[in-house]
This record gives sequence, structure tokens and C-alpha cells, in this order.
Amino acid sequence: MSYPPDPAAPEPGPVYPDPPYPGPPAPPYPGAASTPPPYPGSAAPSPPYPGPAASPPPYPGSATPPPPYPGSATPLPYPETPAPPSYPGGAPQYPGAGAAPSYPAAPPAYPGATPTYPSGPQPTATAPPYIPAQTPPAPAPAAPPEAPAPDDLDYRHAGSRIHVAAHQRGADATAIGQLAVQVPGFLVSLAVVASFAVGILGTAIGWLVILAWLASGALVFHRPTELAFARHVMKLRAPLAEERARLEPIWREVTARAGIEAHTYELMVENSTDLNAVAAAGHVVGVTTYALNEIPSSNLAAVLAHELGHHTGGHAWTGLLGYWYSLPGRIAWAFMRGIARIAIRVASVFSLAATGMVYLFIGMFVIGGFVAAWYITVPLVVAPYLLAHVGRQGELRADRQAADLGFAPQLAQVLYHFQAQEDAVKAQAAAQGRQLKEPGGLAKLLTTHPDNYTRLQALEPYLQLGR
Repeated sequence: MSYPPDPAAPEPGPVYPDPPYPGPPAPPYPGAASTPPPYPGSAAPSPPYPGPAASPPPYPGSATPPPPYPGSATPLPYPETPAPPSYPGGAPQYPGAGAAPSYPAAPPAYPGATPTYPSGPQPTATAPPYIPAQTPPAPAPAAPPEAPAPDDLDYRHAGSRIHVAAHQRGADATAIGQLAVQVPGFLVSLAVVASFAVGILGTAIGWLVILAWLASGALVFHRPTELAFARHVMKLRAPLAEERARLEPIWREVTARAGIEAHTYELMVENSTDLNAVAAAGHVVGVTTYALNEIPSSNLAAVLAHELGHHTGGHAWTGLLGYWYSLPGRIAWAFMRGIARIAIRVASVFSLAATGMVYLFIGMFVIGGFVAAWYITVPLVVAPYLLAHVGRQGELRADRQAADLGFAPQLAQVLYHFQAQEDAVKAQAAAQGRQLKEPGGLAKLLTTHPDNYTRLQALEPYLQLGR
């Protein structure tokens, strides 16, 4: 901050720097009782001095000392104080000869800090910044390590086979039934593919497209394609090192009892809190992280033996193959249903009669299809119910496979766990005054898994024999 020179004062001397003055206050200024306060714009800077004990350097020739500095009773003027007007013909009157001017009040001082001014040299801090005392938070108690699932499996073969099965993979009655039920859907899909391929690409290229589509079913057994399908469609992943260390010994014991080569199938993991496993395509066996980490090894072996039964029985690859070859027909059916919905909505905008005409046209089309090609349309209608029935039979066959390998008691424990979960959900709904909607007659026929009581009843002969 600079101040205007005093015209009446003698020639100013050298400008002194602004170090802090650790000693006693400066002696009074000789020659006058008071000294006018400095004004903004003077040539000599007026540095602020920290603390009440500090004093400014003497001004040569000045009669009176300057007003007190920060920390004293009267504060310095701040930059927002307007500059005084220029006085022609003489020097202005300084306080001390007349009434003292009014200065704006200084802001409250903060403990341990000195005031900072927008211009001029900054004061030297005499104390470190004030930091309020804080109580450090109490350290959180360390969570106890989770106990791993008990390893109670009887590794009777220690991973070595006692026999080799004649067929590492086959097709039982359930698998053949799945393929038979999918034949009408396959024929519809073939008609759809042929119509688009030949109609759009011509006869020669169209037949090449048809043959390529027919050959694409072999990808069900192409391991890289299976793994890509498992990762991107089924959301499975490769097991981590610790997961593999737990999973592989159990899998080797299961496959040793079945006489199956362990490396025939690919183990994968799904991030899920449900107790579940899956057999996919021709070589993939997936298990959830809950089943891998939370249930005993013997129960996990029973779950894996159940999925191995799906593979050795051919349920996995026949199911995926039937779905793949019926997919074009499913897409065409979904497209037709979408067109019908759009037609009904558009007709409803105009009039009720127009809507009735659309419904009549759709009904005549469906009836015509039943009459003209009943051998296709009827199997298509009943195919979902037949597939669900075949799926339930496949689950019971996979349960028997696990029981034949000696896992009937452990599989029963898993089924009791499923039933306990269902009972808990029903009890919670009843406590909240809600009633869960039970599936009706036709809905039960569309379930692909039998209920837990039916599965437990099928295991009774194995449980009575103590196997």
C-alpha cells in the first residue's frame, strides 16, 4: 500500500523494509506530539506489522508517530477507504491538529493468524495457522474372516478313475424326445430361411445359405463357440485361481465315479447369490459363486453330478440344438404378432367396426392355418407343453444319475434347502398380508422343473438303501 507524500515534511529518506520487530516498541517520534496518518497513494509503502508489540520504523523528519498498527486499539485504514482530494495551495490538515478522522472497523482477528491485505508486501506470520483439535475416529473392529464351506466330501478315488465309461456323452430317451418335439419348429424355420434366402438372394446363393444354416448346428460342439456363448449369453466366466482350487478336486471325484474324463467339460462360474448350476451346449458346466463358496463340498459334488447327468444323457446339447433350429420360426412368429398388435391399435383409432374387422381377419388366418396345415400348426401349439414335460423328465433322470454316483443324501439336502427358501418366501408374504400367486393348471404344465417334493420322492429308494 502506498501513501501520498506530506508537502510540509522534509525530503523523505530511504525506505525501510518491513521486518518484524522482536524488541520493545519503537521510541517516540521527535519533534511533534502527533503525526498524521498515511494516506493511500504515497510513495513510501506502509507495511503492516504483525502483532500488537510491533512498531513501524521512524519516518525521517516526522513530528508525530503514525497511528497504531494491527493488534492495537485503532486499526489501519483498509484499501476501500477513498483517496483524499488534492488540496491546492497547501498541505492537508492531519489528525492531531484537529479532529481525528473516522476509520472503518477492522474485521475480527482469527487466532494464530495475521490479517492479509490485498496489496503491498504480505505480513510475516508469527504463528502457524490455527487447526482445531480433532478426535481421531476409533478404528473399526476387524471383521472376522469368513469360514470356508466345510470340505466333507469322501474323496474315495482321489481323482483317479476306476473305470472308463463306454460313452462319454450320449442321448437318452429324454434327449431324443426333445429333438422329436422340436421337429415342427425346425420345419417352420426351414421354410422361413428358404423363403428369405431364395426370394432375396436367388436360387443358387439361396441354397448355399440354407446349407450353411443346416451345418451351423455343429457349432454346438465347437468349444470356442460354446465358450463365447457361455460368456456373452449366459454370463459365465472362467473360475479364479482360488475358485479353481476348490472346484477342480470335487469335479475330478465326480467324474472319476462316473468314469468320465474330467477335461471333457469346461468349468465356469456365474456371479450369483442363488444356489444353482447349469449344463450348457456340449462341454460347459457352470456353477454359481454361492454354490461354490457357501455349501459343503459333498453338496456341491451332488450339484455337479446332477449337471454331469444332463451332459451324459444328451439333455444339454439336444436342448440347445433344438432351440437353435427353431429360432427362425420363433422370430417370424414374434414378427407376425407384432404386426397384428400394430394393426389392432391403428384400427382402434378409427372405429370399433374397424377393430372388429382386424380381429376377424386374424381369426380367419389362424383357422386357415389349422385347416390347411394341421400337421404343422397343431404340433407347434402343443410343443411348449411337450417340451416342458420332457424337461421335467430330464431333471428326474439327472437326479438319478447323481444318486447312482452315491450323492443321493447330499442332493436331498440341496432340495430341502430349496424347499426351505420357498417356505420362507411364503411365510414372509403371509406376515405382510400378501398371498403369493400360485401357478394355475396350464402354467404348471409349462414348468420345466418338477417341484421339490416330486424330486425328493423320486430319491426315496436311494435314500432307503443308504446310498
